[in-house]
Amino acid sequence: MKILISADMEGATGVTWPADVLPGTPQWERCRALFTSDVNAAVLGFFDGGADEVLINEAHWTMRNLLLEQLDERAEMLTGRHKALSMVEGVQHEGELAVDGIAFVGYHTGAGADGVLAHTYLANSITGVWVDGVRAGEGLLNSHVVAEFGVPVVLVTGDDLTCEDALGYAPGALKVAVKDHVSRYAAVCRTPTRTAADIRAAAKEAAALAVRHEPVHGGPFTVEVEFDAAHLAMAATVVPGVRQHAERKVMYTSDTMYEGIRTFKAVTTIVSAAVEEQYG
Repeated sequence: MKILISADMEGATGVTWPADVLPGTPQWERCRALFTSDVNAAVLGFFDGGADEVLINEAHWTMRNLLLEQLDERAEMLTGRHKALSMVEGVQHEGELAVDGIAFVGYHTGAGADGVLAHTYLANSITGVWVDGVRAGEGLLNSHVVAEFGVPVVLVTGDDLTCEDALGYAPGALKVAVKDHVSRYAAVCRTPTRTAADIRAAAKEAAALAVRHEPVHGGPFTVEVEFDAAHLAMAATVVPGVRQHAERKVMYTSDTMYEGIRTFKAVTTIVSAAVEEQYG
């Protein structure tokens, strides 16, 4: 059994505000250990549950946040940018490299929704993303991608609203809330000792769910992205197939979510370059 962990940071234990997750700040240095604790707890739990291999894919910001030296020696970590499938890189492999289940650790809710540090890919600028009319965070987007490769989502950790959101895209997965949402920048947090125990126990149980299924081809998918300024929507139309259909909104259609997430990644890259300091 091989497990892939997609590790994001905003949903980690103790993380509540931007400085906690922005590389280079003193708070980020402190929270890296909390983030690593959550991920390592999942690693330990999956091995407790019978996993033979666990690969961690760093999925936050520069994708160089976890402390490798604090991870269980049986795990391996894919760290750094740039990767074909970004947050779920590794799920596309077959044969000996194929994974049987994926865990979303440290995840968060999407842009425009309630939740601690809620956003979708870009910390700011994007105010909403919809897939076939359903508001989508990174969890929903990535769940469509992994389904196309026959890999189930077996575990989701984050704040309480992230766990609630996951009921929509991974109803059978184990969920662990490490904090309770108060506002976008405030939460009631559990201690790392407690969250590590909770995550480890859930991962052990979730290992039994790591059974590949037939690929699910749910496309075509229509993706809508709304921005906080009209010029960003215009900038996004540089990406082939992306068209502006409202003042601050673009849309595109992809036959598969493999193509859809890569187009979304291109849109966010272009839009990031179009944001000006202060004015956005």
